Parts: sequence; structure tokens; C-alpha cells
Amino acid sequence: MRHVSKGDTTTPQTPPEPRTGYIRAMAFSPNLAQTSPFPMNIEVDKAEGCYIWDTNGKQYLDLISGIAVTNIGHRHPHVIQAIKDQLDRYQHVIPFGEFSQAPQNKLADKLASLLPNSLNCSYFVNSGTEANEAALKLAKRATGRHEVVAMKRSYHGATHGSLSVTGNEIKKQQFRPFIPGTTFIDFNNLAELSQITERTAAVIIEIVQGDAGVRIPDREYLLALRKRCDEVGALLIADEIQTGFGRTGSWFAFEHFGIVPDILTIAKGFGGGMPIGAFITSQARMKLLTHDPMLGHITTFGGHPVCCAAALANIEVLEREDWIVKAEAKGAFLHSRLQHPKIKEVRQIGLMLAVELETEEQVVACIDALKDRGIIAFYFLSSRNAFRLAPPLCISQEDLSVASKEILSVIETL
Repeated sequence: MRHVSKGDTTTPQTPPEPRTGYIRAMAFSPNLAQTSPFPMNIEVDKAEGCYIWDTNGKQYLDLISGIAVTNIGHRHPHVIQAIKDQLDRYQHVIPFGEFSQAPQNKLADKLASLLPNSLNCSYFVNSGTEANEAALKLAKRATGRHEVVAMKRSYHGATHGSLSVTGNEIKKQQFRPFIPGTTFIDFNNLAELSQITERTAAVIIEIVQGDAGVRIPDREYLLALRKRCDEVGALLIADEIQTGFGRTGSWFAFEHFGIVPDILTIAKGFGGGMPIGAFITSQARMKLLTHDPMLGHITTFGGHPVCCAAALANIEVLEREDWIVKAEAKGAFLHSRLQHPKIKEVRQIGLMLAVELETEEQVVACIDALKDRGIIAFYFLSSRNAFRLAPPLCISQEDLSVASKEILSVIETL
């Protein structure tokens, strides 16, 4: 774990306009929605392990894992086999919670075996933002309160509730009004914990702020946050959607800091490449969603048996391999290699890195040049003068060496 960062209250920069001369390629159907005017625009043919190939046969080293999703690499054989086996039995049969389904039961039991005793009940959903939405609902139901404390520069998802507790004003300004009752405080700032009061239902926090550019808190801060929540009766929601399943060198990032959240949210690296999320808490607290009102949270496709089978296989791979215990050493190696006068800072925990340059324009140029060289890096939502590196945990030392040389070569030209 490197470069602990204090709370950063810098206002997020305005996202850049389309690059000069950019022409939207025909790789995308005109009938398909787009998320920005300048996508990376790789037309994918296949993916395997740490590599992606386009339809022209060009090979790319994936240094972002689909944004911390393919922690065990693309199309791991054990996950593929689990998907095929489940497809031979059944797919969707009924919305979550009505039928007993072995993939859901086995996955819930496996998660409980990995987590502290107080996190022994999982509710499976479709995505990270849904997990956060449901966690906020449960916190209000459990406490009878409605106020929420969130962190500046945080990111918790793009749906209305999750965006309400996201600390990126650029992403929010066109979609107001949001859910009332949210207060934002500075991440890693002990003095502002006093804003958590007896009116607070929950504090929601990324244990490591991902889209703010890998902001790593002090252990002292998280211990004080846990204590403050206990003092006032607020629930602590840990958003581990980016950091879970080995990304930081442990199963979950909260394990580094000596705390246990009241509610844990997971997604991304959970499903081995399949879409699944969960919010996890105690059995007693989760039971509150079954009455007053009944069906306090419902989902049609959450806990899809094929996704649950893939998620269980994903965990089995991580248990069998030594990738989690080696994640910190691999990340530290990459960090040590990324030394250059034009690199202002590298923030790193496990295989989760932010490489900060002087300007946003340098970041754009660097990502474009790396793509030309067959290496995929990517942006952050709330730290526009840095780019992200989050390769699969299975990446080899050789690939890390090649990647670092290419990155430095590109940075030298900026």
C-alpha cells in the first residue's frame, strides 16, 4: 500500500470536449446508445486471460480489467464451465426470494465463510448501484432515520439514489433534484466526523476512493469513523464495488484497516465477468426487509442462477490461486517502475493504481498512445489528470515489465 492521501476537496474538472478531428467510427451501430462523444472504440473479437483482440487481430494487454471486473482474467475456464453447467439445468425461473435455488444458497454460504460473523446474510442484485440503493434503504429502515453522510469526490453509481450520495458535482448537475438529507464531508478528515450525528441513518464510504483517483485513507481515520458511527447509532456502509475480491491485496479492503462495516456492498469483481452485485449485513438486520412492508426490496433478475454460479466459481478460483496474496507485491513492483519527472504521483494499494500527470491533456494523449501500442489504460471520473491501472490479478511479472516500459516510453513523449 503506497501514498496515503489526505482528503482532497478539489472541485472535479469539467470533462473534456471531443478531441479535435474526432470522427465517430462505424464500429458502433447508430441505433446503439453511447456514453460519451469519444469512446475507446476497440471493436472486440475475443478476450482471454489478460488480453483482448480486436476484429483486425490486434492484441491488447488489458490493464484495467473492465474497470476492476475481470480480476481473475477474461473467460477463466472454471467460470466458463460453471456457466455451461448451470445453463444445462435452468436459467431464470422466478424473481429473487421465492424459490430455493442451489446457486444462490451456495454463493451466500461461501460469502459468509469469507466475511466476519456480523456479515452473514447476502441479498443478490444486478449491479453495484442497485446494491448501494438497497443498502441505503435498509439503513433507513433499520434506524428509522433519513439523513445520510457521504464523502466528497465519492462515486457510488449512476441511478438517482446512488447519485444522490455521490460527491461529483459535474456528474450530478443536470439531474437534480436528488434525494434530500445528504451531507458531504471531506474524505480522510478527522475533524469533519462530528457532522455524523444522532440524526444520521448511515455513512456511506468507499474504503478506497476509486474514481477519485485511488485515494487511500489513514487507518486512524477509518477507526475513528467506525467509533463515531457506533457512538451515534449510525450504520456504516462500505462500498467495496471496486475494491472487493482481491483488488487491494485482501479479499476486501476494510480488512486492511481493522474495521467491520454494518453493511457491505459488492459487484464488479464479484461475478467473474458476469453481472451481479450484493448487499451484505447481519441476518437480523436483513430480516427487516421482509415486513413493514413485506417485500421491502425486490428484484426480478437479482440472484440470477447463471450469474450466481459464475460468482461462486470466481471465488473458488481466487481461493485456489495465490493471486490475492501476490497483488500487493505486483502493484508495488509496477509502482516502483513508474518513476519519471512527468509523473507527479503514483497512488497504489494492491493492483489498484492511479498515475497522476500534470494535465488532463497529457492523460488523454497517454491513453491514446498506449492504445496504439496495444495497452489499455483508462480515465477516472473525478480525477481527470490521472489515469487508472487495475490489471487482472493473474497478470504475469513479464507483462508488468512490458507495460511499465511502454508507459514510461509514452510519458517521455508528452
